Amino acid sequence: MVKKTTLCIRISDTGICPYCNTKNLIKNGFTKNKKQQFYCKSCNKRCIDYYSYNACKRNTNAKIIQFIKEGLGIRSIARVLQIATTTILKRIITIAKKIQNPIFFKNKSYEVDEMRCYLKRKDKPIWIVYAMERKTKRVVSFSLGRRTKRTIQYVTNSLLLSTPKAIYTDGLVHYKSLINKVIHRVTRYGTNKIERNNLSMRTHLKRLQRKTICFSRSYIQLQCVLCIYFWS
Repeated sequence: MVKKTTLCIRISDTGICPYCNTKNLIKNGFTKNKKQQFYCKSCNKRCIDYYSYNACKRNTNAKIIQFIKEGLGIRSIARVLQIATTTILKRIITIAKKIQNPIFFKNKSYEVDEMRCYLKRKDKPIWIVYAMERKTKRVVSFSLGRRTKRTIQYVTNSLLLSTPKAIYTDGLVHYKSLINKVIHRVTRYGTNKIERNNLSMRTHLKRLQRKTICFSRSYIQLQCVLCIYFWS
């Protein structure tokens, strides 16, 4: 017979507040489930001794971020963490809202490219247009929509505000009217790094893979997953 063990660390054992990491906890009654409740004098927040539901644990958000980047889908994450799929969807939006946009630096070289994926069904494609700093390979901006001038303009305008040294793109017609000829570069190997990053994205994100039944059902979820992948 296999003996079941738990990795749960109770607050009553450590006496440390999970919010401010101080030892100013006092007992504050019981919950409806007969669990001991504590009150912190430092941050004025309440917490219980331990949580039975995995979604309430402190490291759940960190695990969701890790699993998203490792190619797991929504239902796969829910099965691994033993959490409801609706909870995973809500947590993804909550995590993405807390992520800050990256800082632009002046006089940098960027690469811009488009990548196709699907939304709601396989006959409804949507394009991911994003810009990557050439030296650090850091994604600085992205946009979702059809492969039109309006979608690309959101990314190019954010780059032009930082007075870039050069912007490398492919031969798409829309770039010629959006980027000044002085800084616009269209060369044979100019977008090699961002094209390689496209391959990494399709490997790491389940919803971007080509031969799969996994694709995005929601525009907001796709946007939040990309925010987590790029900037978390």
